[in-house]
Amino acid sequence: MNTSSETATPNASATNKKIDWIELLISAALPLAVLLLALFFFYKVPVFMTWRNGINITVQIASLMTIAVPCAMLLMAGKVDLSVGSMLALCGVVAGISFDHLGVSGTVILTLGVGLLMGLINGTLVSVMGMSPIIVTLGTLTLMRGLAQWIAPNPVFGFPENFALLGYGRLWGIPYLTWIMLAVLMLGVLVMRFLPVGRRIIAIGINERAAYLAGVRVRFTGLMLYAAVGVATALASLMTVARINSAPSGTLGVGVELTVLTAVLLGGIPFTGGKGSVLRVALALWLLGMLGNGLVLMNVQSEMSLMITGAVLVLAAALDIIRTRRNS
Repeated sequence: MNTSSETATPNASATNKKIDWIELLISAALPLAVLLLALFFFYKVPVFMTWRNGINITVQIASLMTIAVPCAMLLMAGKVDLSVGSMLALCGVVAGISFDHLGVSGTVILTLGVGLLMGLINGTLVSVMGMSPIIVTLGTLTLMRGLAQWIAPNPVFGFPENFALLGYGRLWGIPYLTWIMLAVLMLGVLVMRFLPVGRRIIAIGINERAAYLAGVRVRFTGLMLYAAVGVATALASLMTVARINSAPSGTLGVGVELTVLTAVLLGGIPFTGGKGSVLRVALALWLLGMLGNGLVLMNVQSEMSLMITGAVLVLAAALDIIRTRRNS
């Protein structure tokens, strides 16, 4: 008996060490991928590793980051929103046609209000009425895209100069869009790391029923998370419209939901929720931004860029499955 136990103990210890190494490898994969990708693009296109190009990447991912931060918090609570791309289009179109009637301040308030309303509709259907988040947000994705195209069948452009300044203006040499992105990121980190609501979000993702019995306002928290996604998406629509100086209802925001979901999964948040880090999601989005920017600098065709992004999404889904199986 003793011999058997002594034999079993080292084996168990060895297994644990092996599992720890696998976990360490999974945790280090993202920063390692960022480093290797940066070195690769620097080798291929030296201009890639310049301050100016780094700023360009932050501008390209600013709108996505603004949406990804609340979406990451939502997924930590075990919910998902697939309608953000169409919501961005709807808010952008509303902003585009409102400037002539409401001015810049009124347009910004109206656009944020539309985003809040769309978020509350998703939140009510999912968190209050208990409907499937995937089915609901797929439905609102189609609904909002159709509504945007009905409101403005043709692209809207020609915005006031003081609004367009948001898209190209700078403060201390850094674009306004980058400052907004950093502010949203810091707010997300503050909420998840230092405020009680961050622990409640994680508790809901781990076990919604147990969180409810522990006194967490599960439905209200879910509703507020969807509302936050709506407001953030409306803000991102203003940033996008200002940057491209146009609001095409048919193409604005197309594929945003897939990019955001890729960044969230690649950042280590399981699809079932219960844990995760906003900063790792930001790092994952930076990786995707580097990938897109580097491929453009290398003159790679846009079709190839789409294929590589899709492959990254599949990789992110595979990592999510590996983590889920290891946890179970």
